[in-house]
Amino acid sequence: MPIDYQQIYTRIKEIGAGAKERRKKIEERRTQARGLLDTFASELELLRSKVDSAKAVDANIRCALPLNESIASSHPAPASVKDTVLIAADGSQINPDRHASVQFGLINVGAITMKLNSGEAPEISTESELLYGDDLLSNGIPMSDGMVALKRDLSERIKLDALSKGIKGPVVTFTDGPIELWGAKGDDAISYEDFVRKYLTILSRLQTRGVINAGYVDKPSADLVIRLLEIAMADNEQIQKLREFHPLHGVSDRWLYGERENPLLPPGHRSAVFGLQSGSEKKYTGVLSLHFFYLNVGTEGHPWPVRVEIPKWVVDDKEKLDLLHGVLVEQCRMMGNRPYPYLLHRAHETAVVKQEEKYQIEQMLQQELRRNNEEIDEGSNKQSAKDLKGRTRR
Repeated sequence: MPIDYQQIYTRIKEIGAGAKERRKKIEERRTQARGLLDTFASELELLRSKVDSAKAVDANIRCALPLNESIASSHPAPASVKDTVLIAADGSQINPDRHASVQFGLINVGAITMKLNSGEAPEISTESELLYGDDLLSNGIPMSDGMVALKRDLSERIKLDALSKGIKGPVVTFTDGPIELWGAKGDDAISYEDFVRKYLTILSRLQTRGVINAGYVDKPSADLVIRLLEIAMADNEQIQKLREFHPLHGVSDRWLYGERENPLLPPGHRSAVFGLQSGSEKKYTGVLSLHFFYLNVGTEGHPWPVRVEIPKWVVDDKEKLDLLHGVLVEQCRMMGNRPYPYLLHRAHETAVVKQEEKYQIEQMLQQELRRNNEEIDEGSNKQSAKDLKGRTRR
């Protein structure tokens, strides 16, 4: 049977009928959030103590942790960016498919290196790793899609580490997404911990050489500052039940810093730098502890706040923090009215694996296995049915 559009339409009408009430609630909460931001803007010690109280109840609570800047502050980009080498890396993957006749995976990392003000063309580099056989097993457990994604994230940083070696002068590297390794923790705990150890080793090497490392999160969904404001307004009883305490539900950090008519951040400005309070702080310690700021890479009348994650050692070096700030603003301006770091865009274009490329790799692998008299399984009947041309439900 096809989709029952009558049922869908009825539900859509119900959603539309509730729009006015939802709008009223969200406007009230937004007004409250702005008021709380003004109230606690400079109450940094109080806010930190409230976070400590919340952390004592739930060590995995995720929120912003104020440092030494007003949480409502705004900081312009430097007037100019000095000669710097920029390196962006992005990765894509083919996940193992149990319905396919051959089980394999692929990690493909693309990287772009650009020397600012040199007149030289950007250098393109790729790293492709085929995963087969025991590569797809970790501790006897089949590698999940999440673990393949972790391997991709690690490979991106390995590429940045390799490309940045031996470069004299300032180097800024960035990847798409957070610095914090995310997801797949429950798939294979032992392998996950191994990934984290290797990952932190790479971050430490970059720090030792003074190579700035940042994660660029476009259209962020984690409302870390809003969560801080909720914690700030919670009384002792509510602190004990923070999992159920969401009085500002529906208000986002993106709105808070990028409200269209009255954004807290003018174009090109960054917010205060915050620490990232999360369960991961046990792993990302010392100079590698995780921090972030919001950055409005949009234009007048069209704000676009993004979140930029950085390690503590970059926060502590004002010159490096300003350099990163200026570089990201310039990179995003290169993309016009759809701001996004130009080099990350190029790296993604280099890394992405097309469907026809996946098919070619599968065919090459099958041919080689047959040439060496290795048994090849058949694809699943389910996949065969899906692949039937012109197939329709009856």
